[in-house]
Amino acid sequence: MTHIVVQPAQGAVPISPQELLPWTLFVGLLLLMTLYFVGAEQGATSLIQGDAVHEFVHDGRHLLGFPCH
Repeated sequence: MTHIVVQPAQGAVPISPQELLPWTLFVGLLLLMTLYFVGAEQGATSLIQGDAVHEFVHDGRHLLGFPCH
């Protein structure tokens, strides 16, 4: 006969602020870039020529309350 022994799992390991800081900065930068492209791109501060970005984020602009036309 086989006996199954279950060992308790180890607890969660806390994450130090030094390990979390680079990820926080990276996610914050991504959020700011997304906010720029949805809210301001193809306006007075356009970085990319043409209407491709505007058309790609058009519905998101209206959903978030940004006027675009």
